[in-house]
Amino acid sequence: MQGASAISAAPSANLDTRAIWAIALPAMITNVATALIGLGDMWIVGRLGDASAQGAVDVGARLFAVLFTVMNFLKTGTTGLVAQEGTRAGAEAQVSVLLRGMTVGLAIAALLLIAKPVLLPLCLSLLGADGDVLEAARVYAGIRYWTAPGVMLNLALVGFLVGRRQMTAVLIIEVAYNLTNVGLGLWFVLGLDLGIAGIGWSSFIAEYAKLAAVVLFVFRGSVTGHALKVLSKGTVLRWRSLRPFLSVNRDLFLRTVILTVALATITRLSADRGEVVLAANGIIYQLFVLTALLLDGFENAAQVLNGERIGAHDRHGFAGYVRALIWRGIGAAALVAALFLLLSGPILASFAATAAVESAAREVSIWLIVIPFAGVAGFVFDGVFVGASWTRALLVTMVGAAMVYALALWLTWPLGNHGLWLSFTIFLIARACFQAVLLPRLTRKTFAAS
Repeated sequence: MQGASAISAAPSANLDTRAIWAIALPAMITNVATALIGLGDMWIVGRLGDASAQGAVDVGARLFAVLFTVMNFLKTGTTGLVAQEGTRAGAEAQVSVLLRGMTVGLAIAALLLIAKPVLLPLCLSLLGADGDVLEAARVYAGIRYWTAPGVMLNLALVGFLVGRRQMTAVLIIEVAYNLTNVGLGLWFVLGLDLGIAGIGWSSFIAEYAKLAAVVLFVFRGSVTGHALKVLSKGTVLRWRSLRPFLSVNRDLFLRTVILTVALATITRLSADRGEVVLAANGIIYQLFVLTALLLDGFENAAQVLNGERIGAHDRHGFAGYVRALIWRGIGAAALVAALFLLLSGPILASFAATAAVESAAREVSIWLIVIPFAGVAGFVFDGVFVGASWTRALLVTMVGAAMVYALALWLTWPLGNHGLWLSFTIFLIARACFQAVLLPRLTRKTFAAS
């Protein structure tokens, strides 16, 4: 890991393009492991042969994307501050950041649990669940909702590990967590015949098993001593200490909220077209998530490599890595699109609960080939903007893309389900275009200032 941080402290003529893959590939593996939750749940519930149950899992998954994914700033904020403190003040300061992150996470979880009687029905309603889908979604979501404390604590803990560059541990933990979730889901649903409740309980148990494993791994050796020392000072929870943590990723939080709402709109509008379309689009959406998580490996590489070029005042290297990442991202997108072109039929047949769901999914499967190309530039630019700390610009481009998305949804509604996926594709392209337009000006401004 030392080599990653030591890449050319001064401008260099040659880019270390091997570093792109050294960072991107582990991130891809971790991200694919994460995708196993959604894909695994959709496949398992598909064995029940019930379109409403499959639609309910999609609704529930989107609900928790809204409730939990927007809190990813806990991980991002912890990672950045832990990395800074590692070179600025040492291990004790890193542990202070972790404790603040865990405290904020528990506070968020407590608010979510207090609001559960109102928030859960409201979210299910906003996502368009009704009839059998609503009843099944209530069962699944009612169980999984109680994972909130585990999710929030895990975000802070994993962010701490990433900030300390313990990527091997993060990879092992995430893969084990997702395999546990899928394995328990298979046992509960197909072995014990618990139905959709089995999906909820598998998520619940896996989340807290992950928490136990991460806590045991993190709080070993000197970390426990540092934690006790920090707590004895009584300063970790003071507002002056918490305020920087709460403010550091404000723009990223708001940007994630907008993105999550945009994604949830797919479920809401799919529900208006019936449970078959809802289930079919749920499968397409989960395959998009898999695509995005794969290509997000280049976002992780951009965060690190372009952030280093900013720190080194290396404008040439910064621009070079942007180009290198874009071209490699396009190559990876082409590979993903080719796999969907060849294998989408068997994949959709495997996931679909009924023949009608499979037929509806096949009808719009062309978008599985188009979306990787539409999204890859935006994924790379996200990493570039985060690495350069252009988070306000990142928020502005997301707002602009969301406005284009809303207009496209209105204009393409007569096109049916194809119109929905066309609008989403336009949203991805618009986001990348806005980022590309701002990139030269932001680059000039940043390097002129440095």
